[in-house]
Amino acid sequence: MTNRQLFEFSPEVEAALAARKPVVALESTVIAHGLPRPHNFETALRLEEIVRKTGAVPATIAILAGRLCVGLNENQLRRIAETDDIKKVSTRDLPIALARRWDGATTVAGTIWIAHRADIHILATGGIGGVHRGSLPDVSADLPELTRTPIVVVCSGAKIVLDLPATREWLETHGVTVVGYQCDELPGFYSRRSGLSVDAVVNSGTEVAELVKAQRALATESALLVAVPVPVAAEVPSELLNRVLSDAVKEAEKSRIAGRELTPFLLSRMAGQSGGATLHANIALLENNVHVGAEVALALSSK
Repeated sequence: MTNRQLFEFSPEVEAALAARKPVVALESTVIAHGLPRPHNFETALRLEEIVRKTGAVPATIAILAGRLCVGLNENQLRRIAETDDIKKVSTRDLPIALARRWDGATTVAGTIWIAHRADIHILATGGIGGVHRGSLPDVSADLPELTRTPIVVVCSGAKIVLDLPATREWLETHGVTVVGYQCDELPGFYSRRSGLSVDAVVNSGTEVAELVKAQRALATESALLVAVPVPVAAEVPSELLNRVLSDAVKEAEKSRIAGRELTPFLLSRMAGQSGGATLHANIALLENNVHVGAEVALALSSK
């Protein structure tokens, strides 16, 4: 068991957990490294407000001065959004972050690791990491964490800059159940369709809760991935998306940008080259996913 003294719960989250009220975990890398300023701070506040209006409690997760913070106040959110040297913390980085008292934003992998041990059962985010493009077997730490953490992850699939077919195959091979939320194929992040299958279609938070109940009965260790398409009005046209993605990949190759710096670089370049269309889609799908995550949390809390 993880030492609970390493955690720092906000009063709001602590009270909700004690009362067994629905809580939705939110990751902080999207605030520190995923969205440009000032959109990142504004979006962080709006995501939390969406959760509250739906009837659940938001728990944005981050590392502050080496503490596993579950639930942030407005000043802490601003610190994550506006400080230049916020570290990007995945699961492997957690012991270093604690020992060296880092300020860090947690990835999907780091967030679900902390959320699960804080007794939170839902994470809502934009997109998960996945298998990277190219010949090397470069796999995001998000994927193996999904195989060993029984949590619901609401997202819009893997980020479009990744190898989506290889990512879908990896999830299937490693036994992670993928369901489409009111859709019959895996969303392509900025696109509503990818041509890739899902294992089942669900149409409500209640249906997701029934699947979670079945997973618990089976003592399944892996996550349940709930894939939600970007809202229709915010979807990026495929011709524009393919062009800006191709240009961004070429620029990254020319600049020899790789590893954990590649995805934020590509997303940033795509936002600029698309005239802000991909940024608008990113924020829209985040807001939509958080709303769905809160609905799932409410349904799950009634089971």
